[in-house]
Amino acid sequence: MTEPQKRPLPVRPRRHTDGIPMNDLFRSAPARPALNLPKPVGRTDDGPTPSVAPPHRPPPPADPDLTERPGPAVPGWVAVLTGLTALTGAAAALWRARPLRTVELPPWQWAALAGCVVVAVVSFGGLTRGRTGSAWVLSLFGRYRGSVRRTGLVWISPFVLRRRIDVRLRHWRSEPIAVVDAEGAALRVVVLVVWSVRDTARALLAVDDHLGYLREQVEAATARVLSQLPADAFRGDAPTLRDAEAVGDALTRMLAAECRPVGIAVFSAQPTRIEYAPEVAAAMRRRQIAVLDAKHRDSVLTGVIDAVDDTVTRLTTRGLVELDDFERQALVKDLTVAFCTRSGGPAEPNHQE
Repeated sequence: MTEPQKRPLPVRPRRHTDGIPMNDLFRSAPARPALNLPKPVGRTDDGPTPSVAPPHRPPPPADPDLTERPGPAVPGWVAVLTGLTALTGAAAALWRARPLRTVELPPWQWAALAGCVVVAVVSFGGLTRGRTGSAWVLSLFGRYRGSVRRTGLVWISPFVLRRRIDVRLRHWRSEPIAVVDAEGAALRVVVLVVWSVRDTARALLAVDDHLGYLREQVEAATARVLSQLPADAFRGDAPTLRDAEAVGDALTRMLAAECRPVGIAVFSAQPTRIEYAPEVAAAMRRRQIAVLDAKHRDSVLTGVIDAVDDTVTRLTTRGLVELDDFERQALVKDLTVAFCTRSGGPAEPNHQE
């Protein structure tokens, strides 16, 4: 029997630009679903990192009738002068009526003496000291009568209820707040808030405890803002919570709107530490390491593919070799394995002939 004549393999014509048949090298990974992130607003794609845009929700309404206004107060030297004048008049009346045991005063003199004593008591009893960075909130029978921001010696009516409130610029650092990001990962966040009392009437009378209100709003606003984005971008270059400036701006705007009805002005609310909760920290750390390793492998593989493509293209375009499809695939695989082994890249692909 004669052996069947082997048909020669077709020679692929040379071209100036030959690509690498990547489908023969590696299988394409299945497409991963895109992360459903909120669309950033306020910045373009060519600018800085987009800011966080939490859902809009109107803040609580403020009482239009309850607003700070100047309270009744006079300088302290006026009250001291008035009290001394009243005491001088009372002493003069007693001097003219001596000795008291033998001479009886007429009723009008007794009335004048009593009036001088009352004026002196009221004048000296209303004296108080106004401090820099604090204010007095006045109320009478449950009604707001005004606020006094004077410093130094000042006179305020002793018949009104006085409550002191701090109006200085203050800062408060929260305890670690438990929140979750857009992917449901548990986080621990510490927030630094810079604030001050802008309206003393609303701060004391519109809410039971303005300090407690601020703490609760910080926790609620932090949970709302940080739930809009993931803590880390494991699926591409998406905006994350690592952009402290964008997260701080969104948190400041939301917290300022929530605290304005109670007379609190929030100037800055900045997360100073964002970390994973202890129960998920180890898993997230492994995931971060895996992502970094995948990025490194991808960069190495891209360089290898470029080198292989350049080598095959030069060999074919210069006419040094003429390869058919099978020979080209074998050459590409051998060059890829050689370059990857030299560069310490991904593992050697399986040869399937």
